[in-house]
Amino acid sequence: MRPASAIFWSAVFLVIAPGTLAGYIPWAITDWQLGRARPPLTALGGLLIGGGLALLLECFARFALQGRGTPAPVAPPERLVVTGPYRRVRNPMYVAVVAIILGQAALFADVRLLVYALIVWLAFHAFVLLYEEPTLRRAFPEDYEAFTAAVPRWRPRLRPWRAPT
Repeated sequence: MRPASAIFWSAVFLVIAPGTLAGYIPWAITDWQLGRARPPLTALGGLLIGGGLALLLECFARFALQGRGTPAPVAPPERLVVTGPYRRVRNPMYVAVVAIILGQAALFADVRLLVYALIVWLAFHAFVLLYEEPTLRRAFPEDYEAFTAAVPRWRPRLRPWRAPT
């Protein structure tokens, strides 16, 4: 896929998938009304939202520019992306979306968003196990095997992994 097309379709998918999961649904649950959160909790919420959003945008850009594709299963990357945040954790996009939801739970002091974040993470975990990992093993057999052996699925590495050349 050409970079311009990859960027365009990645942006469309960003609005549709993470935009719905981490934006529209939390808004529908909370109406984005500030709850009774105390300042330390609101600060934590802001950090999780900001950090999650920055991580999500970084990962989407990597898929478009380095992977020459999108995160969407209908237009996957042509190359396995194992740089940037992927050197620390295999699923940084999913981690970012959950962080954004958890940040909103803290910011709006809403337990319903904590439950929703758990449901979203469980759905991501099932998708990763049942679809994503088998698909990547078939598409990039040797590279993905080395990647999965070195980089944890959910718990970030302290030292970034370096892919063999």
